[in-house]
Amino acid sequence: MAGLGDGSQRSGDVTRQLGYASTTETGPIRDSLIKKGLVYSPRHGLVDFTVPLFADFMRRQHPLAELAPEP
Repeated sequence: MAGLGDGSQRSGDVTRQLGYASTTETGPIRDSLIKKGLVYSPRHGLVDFTVPLFADFMRRQHPLAELAPEP
């Protein structure tokens, strides 16, 4: 999610970024993260981190080049 940028992201975009075909597959993951207080849904179809600048922190801790799948 942090790799998509700062601010709210479309749930479908996050799903595709994770390699899933449908948001129904990622729904339980999203629900779990909401219950843990890590993300929230500011509007229907959107998801965002609850902590300001958390996306930036995640990008510093886990550079995207390291997370890219191997060819």
